[in-house]
Amino acid sequence: MPDSSQKPASTLRLGLIQMACSDDRDANVARAEVLVREAAAGGARLVLLPELFEYLYWPQVELEAYFELANPAENHPFLPRFEALARELGVVLPISFFERAGPAHFNSLAMIDADGTRLGVYRKSHIPDGPGYEEKYYFNPGDTGFRAWPTQVGTIGVGICWDQWFPECARAMTLRGAEVLLYPTAIGSEPADADGSGGLDTRDMWQRAMVGHAVSNSCFVAASNRVGREGLATFYGSSFVADPMGEKLAEADRMDETIVYADLDLASARRFRAGFGFFRDRRPDLYRSLLTLDGREG
Repeated sequence: MPDSSQKPASTLRLGLIQMACSDDRDANVARAEVLVREAAAGGARLVLLPELFEYLYWPQVELEAYFELANPAENHPFLPRFEALARELGVVLPISFFERAGPAHFNSLAMIDADGTRLGVYRKSHIPDGPGYEEKYYFNPGDTGFRAWPTQVGTIGVGICWDQWFPECARAMTLRGAEVLLYPTAIGSEPADADGSGGLDTRDMWQRAMVGHAVSNSCFVAASNRVGREGLATFYGSSFVADPMGEKLAEADRMDETIVYADLDLASARRFRAGFGFFRDRRPDLYRSLLTLDGREG
C-alpha cells in the first residue's frame, strides 16, 4: 500500500485499451498483456482494459455452460499474471473477471496497485437484463459496495459497464475520495426492436451520461470498450476520457483496436473541485428518498 503521508500525485498519464475479443481465452489474455505493455511504454501509469476481456461477451444468451468460465478470486488462472505485470511495469491495473464465490457468481474487478499488490475486489452493483444483455441470468448483484482505492498514482474508483449510467455510483465513489472514475465496458448495438425497425445506437447518450458524472463530481471519468462483431452485437468502441469540466481529452473511433492516452492534472482538479462548491453545497439530509425504490421517505 502507498504511504498515506506521502504527497498526493499531481499528474497522471492514463491509458485506455480498446480491444477486440475472441473465443480463445488464452489469446485474449495474451493480447491484453501485449497492449498493457504498449500502454506502459507510452508512459501510462494507470491502464484500463474492457469489461470481461478474457472471452466473447457471452451474456447475450442464457446458457448454463457459460458458468464454467467463472473462477474464484483466489488462485485465479490469470490475475497473478497481471499482478506480476503491474509490478514489472510499475502500472496500476484494474482487471475485470468473472468471479465464482461458493454458489454465487459476480461480474468483478480486481484493483492491482503498481507494486503488484491486489488492493481488493469490486463486484458490479447494477446488473442489466434485456435483449442482448442477459446478465441477471449469470451475475448476482454485487455486495461489496462502491470502492475508491488509494493507489500509487492517485485514488481511483471503478464501476463496471451498466454502473456507468447511475449517478449514485459515481457520487458514492467520489465521496469516498476517488479522483478518477473508470468504467470497463462491453456495450454496442442493441438488438432489433420487436417490430423489426432496427436497434438503438446508444453511443452518444452513453458518453453523455458519463460526461455528466465528470462535471457533477468535478473529477476525471474514462471508459474502455470493446470493438468488433460478437454474435448479436457490434461493439462501438468510442473509448474516451473527460475532464472535470466535461471536455473530452481523448477518444477512440468505433472500429479500431487502439490505446487512447490522456494526461490528467490531478492537482488542478483538486483545486477546482474544492472551489466549485458541489461538495460544499450538498444537502444529504434532504436525500432520504434516494434510499428507497419508490421515492417515498416514510
